[in-house]
Amino acid sequence: MKKDIHPDYHSIKVVLTDGSEYITHSTFGSEGDVLTLDIDPRTHPAWTGGQQQLLDRGGRVSRFKNKFGSFLG
Repeated sequence: MKKDIHPDYHSIKVVLTDGSEYITHSTFGSEGDVLTLDIDPRTHPAWTGGQQQLLDRGGRVSRFKNKFGSFLG
């Protein structure tokens, strides 16, 4: 590797939304800094499957089902 062109790689503490924390290596900040996450795999719908429900506003879902319902079986 070339000298003096790479960022400093050091230990930081990562704090998840539930308060749990772990130490990892990163180029973020400086040695000993704390990275507090607003979104993490324990809370984000992409990982948890989400609790979102589909609302039928203006009959859009109904119209879709009527139009493409025959493809579902």
